[in-house]
Amino acid sequence: MLWLDGLVQGVLLGGLYAQYALGMALMFGVMKIINVTHGDLVILLALVGISLAGSFPLGPWGVLVLLVPIGAAVGWLLQRGVLNRVVGDDPLPSLIATFGLSVALQNAILEIWSADTRSLSGGGIEQASVALGPIFVGVLPLIVLACATLLTGGLDAMLRFTRFGRALRAASSDVEAAAMTGVNPKAVYAMATAIAVGILGFAATFQAMRATVAPADGPYQLIYAFEAVIIGGLGSIWGAFVGAMVLGVSQAIGFRISPGFGILAGHLVFLAVLAIRPNGIMGRAQ
Repeated sequence: MLWLDGLVQGVLLGGLYAQYALGMALMFGVMKIINVTHGDLVILLALVGISLAGSFPLGPWGVLVLLVPIGAAVGWLLQRGVLNRVVGDDPLPSLIATFGLSVALQNAILEIWSADTRSLSGGGIEQASVALGPIFVGVLPLIVLACATLLTGGLDAMLRFTRFGRALRAASSDVEAAAMTGVNPKAVYAMATAIAVGILGFAATFQAMRATVAPADGPYQLIYAFEAVIIGGLGSIWGAFVGAMVLGVSQAIGFRISPGFGILAGHLVFLAVLAIRPNGIMGRAQ
């Protein structure tokens, strides 16, 4: 029963990691842009949401409704103001630019909110649970998993079946050829980054409700998102979802083995997948 509970809790944890990973899958896996500020944006949005909830009579769902468009606006400005100037076939300029931005953002967050940890009250939903046979499952983690599944399906459908999705895939494959067919790559990339960071509004809200957030937590969220995308396979939205599930389950099982082994177990599984199947579980061989 201990291992079954670990499996269930790992899948639920993977729902949160999937929300981290979807934006990374879109930017890194599809657009080939390495955004090192990914985790810091989660923390920024979470702290903005906590501050809004403390200043206005907003519940957690009101905060979520506000954070998604705020995240989309931040993503659009990030792409328009910074990334469109460095995007290209070589991913190194975007890596360097977002690394510098990450350092600046962490220090700005620390200056504004200090180093104290904070959380967002869920009105009691974060303590609620339901019994599934002999196992008790948290209501909030179930909501997180449901949202992650819907976001993954919606993002995958957008890339496959919409005009914008086709334009994005064309621009990411060959910018010059896409521009010759009437696609505006900079505008398409700006909209895609807005979607990627807007999804982080969900992750930020749920992270602040499930645990605490602090200015220095950004790199941890970045690592989890990166590992989930690599495990699942670059270029696959559902692959990022599967990778998040694998990462969550491996950590949960690791915690059952030893309280200090959980995070390490996730890293070891990541390295094992990278060694055995470098293209990821759902990635295609080049």
